[in-house]
Amino acid sequence: MKQDWKPGTMIYPLPAALVSCGSTPEEYNILTVAWTGTICSEPAMCYISVRPERHSYPILKKNTEFVINLTTKDMAFATDWCGVRSGKDYNKFDEMHLTPGKAKCVQCPIIEESPLCIECRVKEVIPLGSHDMFIAEVLNVKADDKYLDEKTGKFDLVASGLMAYVHGGYYELGQKIGKFGWSVEKKK
Repeated sequence: MKQDWKPGTMIYPLPAALVSCGSTPEEYNILTVAWTGTICSEPAMCYISVRPERHSYPILKKNTEFVINLTTKDMAFATDWCGVRSGKDYNKFDEMHLTPGKAKCVQCPIIEESPLCIECRVKEVIPLGSHDMFIAEVLNVKADDKYLDEKTGKFDLVASGLMAYVHGGYYELGQKIGKFGWSVEKKK
């Protein structure tokens, strides 16, 4: 039997991402977001949704750039901490011993400890209610070469220990149960 609940945000799991922003070291900040995802393949586009009262909001609006840095189990504490502390009170890079790195296409920093950093430029901001959605074009992806398979050259992001957010909790991704298209593959 199923119960009816009031409308809510129950689409899980989601990435627990660290979004870096700011155009100068004095302005650099990190915010934790789970309201993020892909919205288009060609051109590659994604979004983040941010509350207007967040310290990073005016930085994002002014610079119209950000980096989505995927997180791992080793980054779990920093991911949570950056989500519950404000950049107006703390330098989050310093406090969490995270390394701001040079992005290729945007002025804001990547987080060197992240296995995958997605450089984005804002195309549109849509006010939606509690959050505003920043729709962005993906300009570049920086992938940590320690997750490249030497034989195939494929990027093994799963080996990094990716972390997901599920209804208030952080989880390491589990065992692979299939792959895209496996349900219709011809059997040998």
